[in-house]
Amino acid sequence: MELGSFTEDQVLALARDAYEHGNANFDILPEKCALLVIDMQDEFVKPGWCPFWVPEATRQVPRIKALLDCARSKQIPVIYTTFAATHHYLDRPASGAAMSNRYPQLDIDDSTLFRDGTVWHELAPLDSDIVIHKPSYGAFYDTPLETILRNLGKDTVIISGTLTNFCCGTTARQAYERSFKVVFGSDVTATDDSSLQEAELKVLRKGFARVLTAAEIMQALG
Repeated sequence: MELGSFTEDQVLALARDAYEHGNANFDILPEKCALLVIDMQDEFVKPGWCPFWVPEATRQVPRIKALLDCARSKQIPVIYTTFAATHHYLDRPASGAAMSNRYPQLDIDDSTLFRDGTVWHELAPLDSDIVIHKPSYGAFYDTPLETILRNLGKDTVIISGTLTNFCCGTTARQAYERSFKVVFGSDVTATDDSSLQEAELKVLRKGFARVLTAAEIMQALG
């Protein structure tokens, strides 16, 4: 079609199709990949422990474990991130405490949470893996992740973990903005509201990532 000839219905249909069926046009080369396991730590995965538990993340542990095993069998570096008590909390966004996801209405002592950054035991890192303690949602914010990836010679990140629409989605956007190719696992990422999972995947599918199931990712890795 020529410029100047698009109707409203046509442009809306184009956008809708990209949200629903978009597929980023790049190859997945195992030797250029790193697997990110985002925030699969006790606070989000341990059933019933605290109000930040993400039940769907707990249910996805076996699938993430299978993806981990696949990556390690292909010598693909595994990089974990966790929230932890970094730099006396002075590296965290100052406005964070005002956000409603802190659940200020709850009368609990949360001073022991998000301090140690302990990965859920079923996904425990190996000595050969890398663990990054991060201060905010995105794994690139005030962390050495970009430097590590560059030094490893990797240009593609495979994202798994929780929460899809916070830490995982923010990391995908940050990776895209740093010219990394992003593979986003549609069934190895989890939200605390199932109605938001596909909404976030649609945005990522259109503009930031190649969105695939764990089985599709493992098939692409050979």
